[in-house]
Amino acid sequence: MPAPRLRTAAVAACLALAAGLLGACGDRPPAAPRPPAVATSAADAGGMAALTAAARKEGALNTIALPRDWAGYGALIDGFEKKYGIDVTVENPDGTSQDEVDALKEHRRDGSAPDVIDVGGTFAPAAARQNLLAPYEVVPYDDIPEDQKDPRARWYNNYGGYVSIGCDARRVKTCPSTFADLRKPEYKGQVSLNGDPTQSGSAFAGVYAAALANGGSFDDIRPGVDFFADLSESGNFIPVESTPATIEQGRTPISIDWDFLNLGYAEEFRRKGADVDWRTAIPFDGSFAQYYAQGINKNAPHPAAARLWQEYLFSPEGQNLRLAAYARPVLMESMEENGTLDRAAAEKLPTVEGTPTFPTEAQQEKAARTVDRSWARTVSP
Repeated sequence: MPAPRLRTAAVAACLALAAGLLGACGDRPPAAPRPPAVATSAADAGGMAALTAAARKEGALNTIALPRDWAGYGALIDGFEKKYGIDVTVENPDGTSQDEVDALKEHRRDGSAPDVIDVGGTFAPAAARQNLLAPYEVVPYDDIPEDQKDPRARWYNNYGGYVSIGCDARRVKTCPSTFADLRKPEYKGQVSLNGDPTQSGSAFAGVYAAALANGGSFDDIRPGVDFFADLSESGNFIPVESTPATIEQGRTPISIDWDFLNLGYAEEFRRKGADVDWRTAIPFDGSFAQYYAQGINKNAPHPAAARLWQEYLFSPEGQNLRLAAYARPVLMESMEENGTLDRAAAEKLPTVEGTPTFPTEAQQEKAARTVDRSWARTVSP
């Protein structure tokens, strides 16, 4: 999932400098610096040094739905706190993308709202349409592919992965490797998703991948819903949200989830000596890739820290921490070109054939409407 656009040599040099000190190229203050709450770039806020000072003065960052075992967030939060001395609070760490958007609205001006969001699929464009997100261009904004960002810079994708099938080989005699395999009677009571696809971006992606494996398309997700309805009727699909805990308990021995999560879980189980042999397969019959988007709350309680957090996530340090957790950085290609990519971590990613394609915003919105209308009626709880 490389980023196809490359920047000029000058900007590439800027990113290389950012590996050691964030935003060296953002330190040229404009003639009249603007308050962080309305700044649309680091330069607009007076330069990276001024933005950093303002964020340190705020001293806090409110986040939501960021589990430490998700796409490197444990290391990212620790790294940000250590680098800047800013305390990061994570509300509802196991929440969904919809929970994040709801929190922006429900706590709009009470000081407890999340400063930033990390959401999948259709959720970032929806939040932008509701005027919940602030425009802000991170230093490497031009490197982010056009189809992976909002043209008004209200959201932009940061990392992504492929839908995969995780399986505990200690509890499953023969692990499935395709969506077609999941129909086999031997998997009765074993197949799960990471949440409800009407609320969860990862579960929604699982339905999209199943659609592609069963005659659907980016324009037609209905075969994916029908696939899970069939699995539910046969008893193969269980409505239990898959987590590391449910996997270790043996409740969800087969989980359709992002490859970076399944690969990370396997590493976690090995490290703790759990009685789990977790294996990951990327199904060739339903290859689906997607990125997760970042956005800044338009009414962020800590506007400077929110913007500095985005700069950190898009810096070489932040992007390589994603990579170390098996998530594919959106800036991977440009970082490879300018020498800031962690090549050893990149070599650990599973090999995927072909170049990924992505549904358009309109296609995702159409798919989301279909799932919202039909999931509860066709997939039995």
